[in-house]
Amino acid sequence: MPAPVNTPATPGPNPRDVRRWRQYLADERAEAAVYRELAARRTGSSQEILLSLAEAEGRHEAHWLALLGDQVGKPRRGDVRTRVLGFLARHFGSVFVLALAQRAEGRSPYATDAHATEAMAADERIHEEVVRGLAARGRNRLSGTFRAAVFGANDGLVSNLALVLGISAAGVSNATVLLTGLSGLLAGALSMGAGEYVSVRSQRELLEASSPDPDTHTALPHLDVDANELALVYRARGMTAAEAEAHASEVMRNRDDVPTAPTSAVAPVIDAHEAVGTGLGAAVSSFSFFASGAIIPVLPYLFGLQGAPALITASVLVGLALLTTGAIVGLLSGGPPLKRALRQIAIGYGAAGATYLLGLLFGTSIS
Repeated sequence: MPAPVNTPATPGPNPRDVRRWRQYLADERAEAAVYRELAARRTGSSQEILLSLAEAEGRHEAHWLALLGDQVGKPRRGDVRTRVLGFLARHFGSVFVLALAQRAEGRSPYATDAHATEAMAADERIHEEVVRGLAARGRNRLSGTFRAAVFGANDGLVSNLALVLGISAAGVSNATVLLTGLSGLLAGALSMGAGEYVSVRSQRELLEASSPDPDTHTALPHLDVDANELALVYRARGMTAAEAEAHASEVMRNRDDVPTAPTSAVAPVIDAHEAVGTGLGAAVSSFSFFASGAIIPVLPYLFGLQGAPALITASVLVGLALLTTGAIVGLLSGGPPLKRALRQIAIGYGAAGATYLLGLLFGTSIS
């Protein structure tokens, strides 16, 4: 009888792989929970899309469970970013959360991990675009007022810091620096508010001038079918001659129903008013945020600091505020928050430093 052949046992995964797979599993579970939390705050198609994303994360979870087998171990927590995302989703559910989720999907390591399938890597790429689309409407609603708010806050921080540093370097008294800073705050806030109102109001008026007349559709039943002037409308809106003729013919065939149809049946355009915001909203945001930014360089002088301690304190406070606003812009735009924050502080300190040097020169020339 032949001796039994000893076949070597198939080696199991090494401990490093097991740790990584367990973390992937925890992250997938945490991300699925985030999408379910967001879906609970929404209705309609947005809710369905978010639940579908959670279901896809569940498929990824099943992949890691299959690889781990009996080495799943105790449930682990997702990474810090995902846990923060979950907290925000539970308590806010805002566009900030979607922007963070977009960045999380874009950082997926599956494309370079040999144990993740190509389908999983492709899913993560597509998920990033899905979340980007969901966040787009919220970004559009914010963009007008948010632009004014960010611009106002940064302008207040930088311009008033530059003003305070410049006047301090000229060697004037502490009372003069304080009065100058408060005057710069009030004048700048009023100027910013008025400028934003005029700017946004003018932009909305331009958009309104380009929007279709809501009563135009009432002329359709009386148009000459053979001449079909409606095609000219579509050509003016950017269609080719062939596309315009085809679309106009279709509308004319159903023109008896058009009077009850929306204006877009005559000349469809994208409503950009939502992205622009309102003049009053932009003005109030700009005034408020400029004032909130401009008060920061003045605070050390309000509390009695003078000379170098006041300048250093003002500069540090403004630097922290610039880092914060830069990080917020980075989060909302889906970009790297640290890079945006460092860019903000570099620009702000550069402008303030140049003004301080001019103040030194000005003070020297007077003395």
